[in-house]
Amino acid sequence: MAEWRNPVSQRNSLYNAYVPSSKTYYVYIMANQSRTLYVGFTDNIKRRVQQHKAGLTEGFAHRYNIDTLIYVESFGDVWSAIAREKLIKRWRREKKLRLIAKEKPEWRDLSDGWYD
Repeated sequence: MAEWRNPVSQRNSLYNAYVPSSKTYYVYIMANQSRTLYVGFTDNIKRRVQQHKAGLTEGFAHRYNIDTLIYVESFGDVWSAIAREKLIKRWRREKKLRLIAKEKPEWRDLSDGWYD
């Protein structure tokens, strides 16, 4: 599998040079017990996962009870994170499963212990 390269455009790179970022942005994959996958983007992973677990999300994630964090990547700039989310969302399920298996083959909830 080819290494992922950041497709951020020249325009966005110039923007990032002038707008300092102290934030971290996350692209994540969550699943339910049936292993239905959901790909998302956030600037606060703990808050977002808690929203999923509490059923506070709307649409697909709520309808399919998406509540288990199984994969996460962090980024220092918003444009890279958005580009990566869009890229992963376009992938077929099999490719997403390979990404998860490469990093976290055991499919354990990465947020275990966050809210104790």
